[in-house]
Amino acid sequence: MKPLRIVFMGTPDFSVPCLRSLAGKGHEIVAVYSQPPRPAGRGQKEKLSPVHAYAVDQGWPVFTPKTFRSSDVQDAFREHNADVAVVVAYGLILPTEALYAPKMGCVNVHASLLPRWRGAAPIQRAIEAGDAESGVCIMQMVEELDAGDVILEGRIDITATTTASTLHDALSVLGGKLIVEALDGLENGALVPTAQPEEGVTYAKKLSRDESELDWTQPAQSLERKVRALTPWPGVHFTYQGDRFKVQQVSFVEKAQTAVPGTLLDDDLLVACGENALRIERLQRPGKGVMDRKAFLNGFPLKRGTDLTQANEGKGR
Repeated sequence: MKPLRIVFMGTPDFSVPCLRSLAGKGHEIVAVYSQPPRPAGRGQKEKLSPVHAYAVDQGWPVFTPKTFRSSDVQDAFREHNADVAVVVAYGLILPTEALYAPKMGCVNVHASLLPRWRGAAPIQRAIEAGDAESGVCIMQMVEELDAGDVILEGRIDITATTTASTLHDALSVLGGKLIVEALDGLENGALVPTAQPEEGVTYAKKLSRDESELDWTQPAQSLERKVRALTPWPGVHFTYQGDRFKVQQVSFVEKAQTAVPGTLLDDDLLVACGENALRIERLQRPGKGVMDRKAFLNGFPLKRGTDLTQANEGKGR
C-alpha cells in the first residue's frame, strides 16, 4: 500500500503521538499546521507549540495561520495536494473549503466516545460526570462540531484513580495507534464510516477558572471527581481567611453528616461536605510548594471544627 500524502494539524502534546505514528508508518508528512508561537514564561519569550517543535526537529514545513478564513490560507492549504488532513486538537475552525480540499477529506482524532462529549474538554468532563469509560474516536470531519461519521473507536476504563493527566496520556497513545489503523482501513476499503447515533449527544463545555472554587455543600463524591478532572488546569481551590489554597488530591470518605459543610471533622483535614466527606491529601498554600497533608499541617495546623469557608479580613496565619 503506497504512503499517503498527509497534512497534519495539531497543537498540544496530546497530538504528537499521532504525528509520530503516521510518520513511523511511512506516510509522507507534506505540511504541519499548528497554532502560532505564544509568549511563555517570565521572559514572555515566544514558544513553539509541542507539535510545531516536533515538526521542526523532523524538518517538516510548518504553517501557523491565525485563521483559515483567508482565501490565501485556503489556497495554500489546497496546494499541498494532500490525500488526507489529520486534525488532532488543532484549535482553529476549518471552513467547508478546507474540510473537503484533501482527496479523502479531513479526519479528526477526538478524545471521547462520540456522540458523548462533543466539544472542547471531553477528557475532563467524562471524569467529572463519573463516566465508566472514555476513549478515542477517529471521525470524518463535517461542518457541524464533532458530528461526522466515525471510522474507528477505542475504549479505556475510567477508574476511581483516573485523573485528567493519566487519561490524557492514555488517550493520546491510543489515538496514535488508531489513526494509523483508520487511515489504512479507509484506503483499502476495510473500514466504512458509521453515522453517529442521534441520541446521547452531550457537549463538553470549555474549561474555565470560574469553576475552580470548591463548593463544600456539594456531595463529596462529586467534589472528588472534580479534583481529578480539573487538576492540573484550571485547578481547584478553597478560600480561607482571604487566601486561596490549591487542592491537588483528595480522597472520598463515607461519613454521616454531622457538621456544616466546609467544617473540619478532625485534625487531619477531613472536610464535611453536602454528603459524606473529603480528606485533603495534597494541597498548596500561597507562597509555598505542594505538600502532603502531614507536611502541610506541621506548618499550618488546622484543627477540628475549623470552618474552611471562613473569609474574614485576616490574611491566613
